[in-house]
Amino acid sequence: MTDTALATSLSFPVEASTDPVTDSDRAAILADPGFGRHFSDHMAVATWTLDEGWHDDRIQPYGPITLDPAAAVLHYAQEIFEGLKAYRHADGSVWSFRPEQNAARMNRSARRLALPELPDGAFLQSLRQLVSTDQAWVPGLEESSLYLRPFMIASEKFLGVRPAHEVTYYVISSPVGPYFASGPAPVDIWLSRDYTRAAPGGTGAAKCGGNYAASLAAQQQATANGCAQVCFLDATEGRWVEELGGMNLFFVHADGTIVTPQLSGTILEGITRASVLTLAAESGHEVVERRVSIDEWAEGAASGAITEVFACGTAAVITPLGTLRDGDATITMGDGETAGEVTMALRQALVDIQYGRADDPHGWMTRLA
Repeated sequence: MTDTALATSLSFPVEASTDPVTDSDRAAILADPGFGRHFSDHMAVATWTLDEGWHDDRIQPYGPITLDPAAAVLHYAQEIFEGLKAYRHADGSVWSFRPEQNAARMNRSARRLALPELPDGAFLQSLRQLVSTDQAWVPGLEESSLYLRPFMIASEKFLGVRPAHEVTYYVISSPVGPYFASGPAPVDIWLSRDYTRAAPGGTGAAKCGGNYAASLAAQQQATANGCAQVCFLDATEGRWVEELGGMNLFFVHADGTIVTPQLSGTILEGITRASVLTLAAESGHEVVERRVSIDEWAEGAASGAITEVFACGTAAVITPLGTLRDGDATITMGDGETAGEVTMALRQALVDIQYGRADDPHGWMTRLA
């Protein structure tokens, strides 16, 4: 990252809450945080206007947002978000994993949604200030962390269809445990034949709420069929595997090759995905990015050519897949109940770096507090 990219006039001064959660109540929350149910005492805020650019930056008490009913985000969904975590290390310090990549991806999303770019330095400063202010909210339990949610919304009061002239940026934080209650045990996935997540030329490569809203009907089908997540195929031919509702997919082959669907403009470029590609190559696997058809998946699992399948993302890290339900048909990975050795080895290598238990040769970790 260049000095220019890091330069920012935003410092996010702190306006401390006068009514923070008590130590005892916070301790009870951190003992069993769940995922995305509880939030820390403060949030970061900054405003952008067409005339002034970014300004009015601050850390303020966490609380409801006031929006005019005509705010553009409520009508035209002009918004983007990011997701990353803060990890407490054994010495009490707090670190994040590749936050500069989240800053870069947020700006790619901003360009696609016609929102203003936020300087990388401002993005990182907002995280540092918020985490430093609320570092008591960072859990210390195994598989726990402080989930950080930066987001940007079109807050202008205006019903015309054009890019908003006023935008607000926020960061909120939530102590979390494992995304799936089962932890890293294999989960069952539903194959969506009725819905697609994204189409060529659309917003699939951007991290915006509309993509997730479009996945919810399919997720309802998955839940109704006893599955934890939904897998989407491409919108053009309906045969190429793309990603889950919010996770990238990897296929482990019997010869040790690891394959993941190539980025095509309809798949989100996951930061965990990129990290897994690096770790897999360093552990001796041939890694390949190419198209994977649903037929190849089914035939490979049946023949043993594909021995493991896993999904990855910030929230769930790396999650092994047990079965893929395709209507009345079921594709089973291994015995459907046991996480594969390659999957778990990669997962362990990744979380050991994140929690400071292993060396960080790539400089992926950034200290926040």
